Amino acid sequence: MNTNTATYVHGYSSQEARRLGDQADTLATLLHAGTAYPVGSRVLEVGCGVGAQTVHLVRNSPGARIVAVDRSEESLAQARAYLAAQEPGADVTWRTADLFHLPFPARAFDHVFACFVLEHLPAPGRALAALRRVLRPGGTLTVIEGDHGSVVFHPDSHRAHEVIGHQVRLQAAAGGNALLGRELQPLLRGAGFGDVVIRPRTVYADRTRPAMVEGFTRKTFIAMVESVRDDALGAGLTTAADWDRGIADLRLTADGDGTFHYTFFKAVAVNPGP
Repeated sequence: MNTNTATYVHGYSSQEARRLGDQADTLATLLHAGTAYPVGSRVLEVGCGVGAQTVHLVRNSPGARIVAVDRSEESLAQARAYLAAQEPGADVTWRTADLFHLPFPARAFDHVFACFVLEHLPAPGRALAALRRVLRPGGTLTVIEGDHGSVVFHPDSHRAHEVIGHQVRLQAAAGGNALLGRELQPLLRGAGFGDVVIRPRTVYADRTRPAMVEGFTRKTFIAMVESVRDDALGAGLTTAADWDRGIADLRLTADGDGTFHYTFFKAVAVNPGP
């Protein structure tokens, strides 16, 4: 087994591709605000997956020269089709590559963008070192990660927290870390980056924000947790009855007077050079 890579705990189903698209569209303003690259700049997006974030990079930086890489050829095929449908004529170069063995020379890019990538890797520090290698001195790295420990909701429910905890444990067993957001600052510093700035980006949803309730609480977060049901049962983490009760309680946060809160962490750092 390659210890640099982990299993993508959410899988590669068509439902997961839709969930990723819903998530990216719902959170585009929140997560991509402040991220725009100059015309002609060389931008690398790593772990682009099905292109859910690539679309927003293109929209915010139409003149940038974007190279999007992923280790899954199937995901890249979906990404090409998705971008062609959403932004016809957009010029993106697609490459099949492993983050730890990027086929680019040192200092090849002015900027690097990684969204929801490090959380799926057992060696995020080594991943950041690999990204620093291909980033020119003075170039910027933007990293966005979530942290499932930041979840707060009403009505509160121990059973709902338990099903979220099962997803966290499954991701850890697969080699990832669903609590990575809180670690971004020390990880970036440890990889040699400078001028590290962390900006928490908070999602809050209640009945006065129906688009956020539907797009994030239901279609992003709850859908993500629901997708690991079979794995949680197969690993003996819970019973079907307990799982179903926990999910039912979690769904209450998107109904009536329910509320939901989650924090993403967006980091921007600079490669200081050798």
